[in-house]
Amino acid sequence: MSQFFTTTKVFFGAIALRVIFLLYGLVQDAYSPVKYTDIDYMVFTDAARYVSQGLSPYERETYRYTPLLAWILLPTSWPGSFWFSFGKILFAVSDIVAGWFIFIILQASEGGAMSTERALKYASIWLLNPMVATISTRGSSEGLLAVMIVALLWAVTQQRILLAGVLLGLAVHFKIYPFIYGASIIWYLESFQPSTSIDKRSPTSSKTNPHLFSMKTLIKFFNRSRIIMILTSLTTFTSLNLLMYAIYSKPFLQHTFLYHLTRIDHRHNFSPYNTLLHLSSAASDKVSNLKLESLAFIPQIAISAILIPVALAKKDLAGTMLAQTFAFVAFNKYFLWYLILLPFYLPYSSFLSSPRFGILALTLWIGTQALWLHQAYRLEFLGLSTFVPGLFISGLLFFAVNVWILGIMVEDIGARGLTQKRRDGSEAMKIDEMQQRQ
Repeated sequence: MSQFFTTTKVFFGAIALRVIFLLYGLVQDAYSPVKYTDIDYMVFTDAARYVSQGLSPYERETYRYTPLLAWILLPTSWPGSFWFSFGKILFAVSDIVAGWFIFIILQASEGGAMSTERALKYASIWLLNPMVATISTRGSSEGLLAVMIVALLWAVTQQRILLAGVLLGLAVHFKIYPFIYGASIIWYLESFQPSTSIDKRSPTSSKTNPHLFSMKTLIKFFNRSRIIMILTSLTTFTSLNLLMYAIYSKPFLQHTFLYHLTRIDHRHNFSPYNTLLHLSSAASDKVSNLKLESLAFIPQIAISAILIPVALAKKDLAGTMLAQTFAFVAFNKYFLWYLILLPFYLPYSSFLSSPRFGILALTLWIGTQALWLHQAYRLEFLGLSTFVPGLFISGLLFFAVNVWILGIMVEDIGARGLTQKRRDGSEAMKIDEMQQRQ
C-alpha cells in the first residue's frame, strides 16, 4: 500500500478520478432525466452569458455571487460543448492545486515536517475523496475558494504576509465567510522576540506607569506583519468591491452581500434554526419585526470569529481555522467547507490516536446526518410535511453531535499548543544555557 503513496501516483490518481467523473457526467446529462450537472452551474453559465452580451450577471435570477465568478467563466458562453464544461474543468483543476498546497504545507515545519509518503496520505483525504471530486465536476465553485483558503494558510505560515493579505481580501470578496479567518491570522502574527531583562521588569514598571505600559502593549500588538496583513486585505477587499459597484451599482451589493444577511433557507439547511426559519418564512412581516435569520448569525459569529481565534490561534493556526469553519457550518450553514483543512488536524487528533473513538464519532456523525437526510427526502421528494417533529429533532441531534466533535477539536488543538509551548520553552532554556557557558 505504501508503494502507492508517491507524488506521481497520488496526483495522477486524483486527476484520473476527476476525468472519469467529468466523462460520466457528460453521459448522464445526455441520457438520464436526472442531470449530473449542478443547478448552480447553470446559474453560473447563464450569468457568464449575460456578461458576454454586455449585460449584468444579475440579470440571471438567483445569481448571488461576485461578478468575478461570471467573468472567470466567460469561456462557457463560447460555442461548443467543450467550452460549456470549461468551468467544471477549472474547478477540478482547482481541487488538484488545493491538494498540492496541502501536500507542501504538511511537509513544511509548520505543518508537521512530514515525510513525503505521510504527507501524501493525509493530502489524499482531499485529493482522492470522491465527494470532493463529485462536487467540483458537477460544477460547484467551492474548489476555487478552497485554493484561496489553503494558499492563504501557506502564505501566512511562510511569512509571505503581503500575499496573504491579498488572498484574504480576495477570498472574502468571493464568498463572505472567510472573514472569520482574519482574527485568527492577526492573533497568530505575534512578535516572537527573546525575553530581556527589561521585559522581565515590565510588570513592576506597569504598576508605576500603567499608561506607558498600555501604550507599549498596543504598539507591540500592531507589529509590522499585522499592519501589512490588515492594510493589504482591506485594500484588496475594498478595491474589488468598489470596482464591482462602479460597474453594477446596487444590484452587486444586494445580491452579493446584503441578500445573505436576510436569507431564509429553510429547506437546504442543517441549522438548528431550520424549523424556526420555516415558520418565519411563512409568517407575515406584520406579525413580528424580529428577524430570526439575522439574529441566527450572533452565536455563529461570536464562536467562530471571536472566541475560537482568541483561544487557539497562537497554538495552531491550521487547526484553529478548521475549528472556526466547523463551528460556522454547524451553527448555521450546510456546506462541508472544513474538509480542505481536515488533513492538518487529523495527524494529532483524538479521532486517529484512538481508532475506536474515531469510529464512534464518525458513526454518530453519519447516523444523525442520515436521519436528517431521510426527513429531508420525505419533505423534498414525497411532499410530506416533516418539519415537526422529524426534521426538527433530527436537526437537533445532528447539531449536538457536531458541537461534541467541535469540543474534541478545541481540546486537541489546545493540548497541541501546550505541547509546543513546552518544547519551545525547553529549547529556549538550552539556548540560554549555551550562551551563559560562552
